Amino acid sequence: MYQFITVEQIDGVMKITLNRPDVLNSFTLAMSQELREALGTARADKPVRAILLTGAGRGFCAGQDLSDVPEPVDGKLDLGATVRQTYNPLIQLLREIEKPVVCAVNGVAAGAGANLAIACDIVIASEAASFIQSFSKIGLVPDSGGTFFLPRAIGMPMATALMMLGDKITAQRAAEIGMIYKVVPADALETESMSLARQLASMPTKGLGFTKRALNASMGNNLEKQLQVEEEMQAEAGRTSDFEEGVAAFREKRKPDFRGE
Repeated sequence: MYQFITVEQIDGVMKITLNRPDVLNSFTLAMSQELREALGTARADKPVRAILLTGAGRGFCAGQDLSDVPEPVDGKLDLGATVRQTYNPLIQLLREIEKPVVCAVNGVAAGAGANLAIACDIVIASEAASFIQSFSKIGLVPDSGGTFFLPRAIGMPMATALMMLGDKITAQRAAEIGMIYKVVPADALETESMSLARQLASMPTKGLGFTKRALNASMGNNLEKQLQVEEEMQAEAGRTSDFEEGVAAFREKRKPDFRGE
């Protein structure tokens, strides 16, 4: 079904693997379209309660495949078209899916690949992974939501330096500055990331989705508006079956059996 990604479902988790290892899973429009199709399926498929995104081979994603850009017009490339068609809808979809998305960074995450990772909800990385905002190396501007998410994750001064200087940082450094959740040994990444995704898939999916919606809203809200969002999301969460199960399990001193409803 897919040529540039692989998809499998395990215990409520849809695992999606970028699968162009010969070019470090660099992005083309076709791969972006396949990834969006898979994410759309995960979004609509009720049994899928969490998503795990990773890369095949020794890299997570090296960014844009420069051989897959529009033909020049009057000698000039329109890279805005590439951003508009390949990346913007993908990042938007990642944030709109009201299910947790875990990103397991197995190797280099460069350019759009780095920003794809940090657009996910929780990022876990191999100790062999690295992150680089490589755009400045070729005179370009960070895209794929990087200028939105990175300053909010690590602060404007650090984000500015990483984007302008194009420094490559280790996974450990990324964790230290708050860019990612945690680092694990390379040989444990697959097991650890799937365990994390399974844990999320067993949790109250609706509540996690409302949490994600509230976090998205917080990016542009003042305190008054965000308090209103929290009020609305809490009202929604209080009407879910999972909330009823959580309260019942607490009272009965047993482990809850959440259904994601």
